[in-house]
Amino acid sequence: MAGVASYGTSQLCFLLMVSLYFVQTSSFLSSIISKKDDIGSTGSRSLRALALIGAGVSGFLSFATTAAADEAEHGLECPNYPWPHKGILSSYDHAGIRRGHQVYTEVCASCHSMSLISYRDLVGVAYTEEEVKAMAAEIEVTDGPNDEGEMFTRPGKLSDRFPQPYANEAAARSKSYYQSNAFSPCIARHNGQNYVYALLTGYRDPPAGVSIRDGLYYNPYFPGGAIAMPQMLVEGAVEYEDGTPATVSQMGKDVVTFLSWAAEPEMEERKLMGFKWIFVLSLALLQAAYFRRLRWSVLKSRKLVVDVVN
Repeated sequence: MAGVASYGTSQLCFLLMVSLYFVQTSSFLSSIISKKDDIGSTGSRSLRALALIGAGVSGFLSFATTAAADEAEHGLECPNYPWPHKGILSSYDHAGIRRGHQVYTEVCASCHSMSLISYRDLVGVAYTEEEVKAMAAEIEVTDGPNDEGEMFTRPGKLSDRFPQPYANEAAARSKSYYQSNAFSPCIARHNGQNYVYALLTGYRDPPAGVSIRDGLYYNPYFPGGAIAMPQMLVEGAVEYEDGTPATVSQMGKDVVTFLSWAAEPEMEERKLMGFKWIFVLSLALLQAAYFRRLRWSVLKSRKLVVDVVN
């Protein structure tokens, strides 16, 4: 995992370029001043050189302050991780989806909902139909009205969606995160997969000079650095069915893989369909090139001679 850094990689490179620019500029102007012996004394030349250096330092500090303010507002820039399903012809790790669903169910589902995913979506992806039916039957769903006009509860079935942890936002604020009155929003943002993984595994002690008030936790990847959600992924938080060690990084990778599939379950079918279309269009292109070169070119290069005399 990436350690805590004061600035992002791109910001550090930019600041380094700015500082080198000011140093080179001040050195160049100082050499010009030193060559002009007839202008001013040695003391005035030194003051001018110091003024140029001061201008460079002040410019560097201004850029550094801007970068620090941007980091405080948007959070530390998260690294780019090599997700195995991001390739052109790559598919999801279905064993990882199953492990990620287990992490979500046992760790995340108590606060974060997935209201657009049904149990039947898991069939053939991470579980068999019998396993999903047994899983859905463990929940109770309010249904109705019945013939008497009353609502009733029934065991869940494949068409039911994942249960909601809270009835509404007010209930979530009153119960979530140890009565801290913090609502659990959707944590998906720009650079979603990398951000979620960095956020889940990025908890650490605040650096010197940074104070975090009670009820909040330091996470440099969260905007502002203080987040109400405690660190939920700890060593051994779940016991995987396949015997995979439940490390923090492994659980973070698995749950992000599961969330990526939930956000785009049609990705594998879309890639396969795109590959089929590329293959068919390639055959069409070869056929067009054949007719262009061996058929149409003969007709196009013909020369017609009209004998108007005879």
